Parts: sequence; C-alpha cells; structure tokens
Amino acid sequence: MTPRTWGDPQDKFYEDFALGEAVVTRGRTIEPADLTAFAGLTGDHYPLHTDEEYAKRTRFGTRIAHGPLTFSIAVGLVGMSGFYGNAIVALVEIASLRALKPVLPGDTVHVRAEVLELREGTNPKYGELHVGYSVRNQRDEEVMAFRQAMLARRRAREE
Repeated sequence: MTPRTWGDPQDKFYEDFALGEAVVTRGRTIEPADLTAFAGLTGDHYPLHTDEEYAKRTRFGTRIAHGPLTFSIAVGLVGMSGFYGNAIVALVEIASLRALKPVLPGDTVHVRAEVLELREGTNPKYGELHVGYSVRNQRDEEVMAFRQAMLARRRAREE
C-alpha cells in the first residue's frame, strides 16, 4: 500500500471559493492568562482587562477580553481550520468590525465564516475574497462580527 501524503496547508486558489461557502470552526476557551499575555504583547494594560478589582466595579462585573484579542483569536481559528489553505497572499481590509457582547474569561468562542463576495480585481494573478466573520460564544450568541477582504492567488492561466 502506498502511503498518502498530506500537505499543510492544502493547495488552494481564488477559483476554489464559492459564494455562500462557509466554515464553522472548533471552539477555543478564553483563559485569564490570554488577557494577561495580550496586554503584555500589545502594551494595552487597561484595567478593565488586567485588574479584577477594578473590573468588578464596571458594568461587566469582571475582566473582559480585549476586542482586538477576540478579533485575533477569530482570525486564528479560521486559519487553523484550513478553510483558506495556502490561497491568501495579503490582507486588504477589515470592515464593519462590531464588538456586540463582552467576552469573559471562561467563555468558549467559535467562528462562522462565510464567503460574501468574490472580486476579479485588476491583477490577473489575484482575486479578492470577502468573508464575513461571526464570532459566537458557547451560548451561540454573536459577540463580534466583521468583514475581511483578502487577496487570494489565482491559478495560472494557460495561454
């Protein structure tokens, strides 16, 4: 028996995506250490994210995840899913990012990402892929939504 060979990431091109195609990722639990690590990485030590005693006196009653942390985890979850394969060559735009509900330590988030638009573009080597992200918690409540536009490589055209 010949062993199968797997590539990581899988070979994928702009032409492999279809309008309405979607992926639902696995979940990831947000830990208090994630908030601390993100604050250290970015320098955003705002007490709502890093000081439990301060956060107890806020409308949330506890620390909450940084919005950019939730965004970053969402992008990472879709990336880990293999949905894009190796098609993406550049980020073009993040649009309409909305933080809809707080993400608390202990929450488990997952993402539903759907292809909303495919644009041919002017460069024949690339197409533009527009994907809507819905970040959801363990109660299936939408906590964040945004649209991401990326350049995806195209298959070489035979002349």
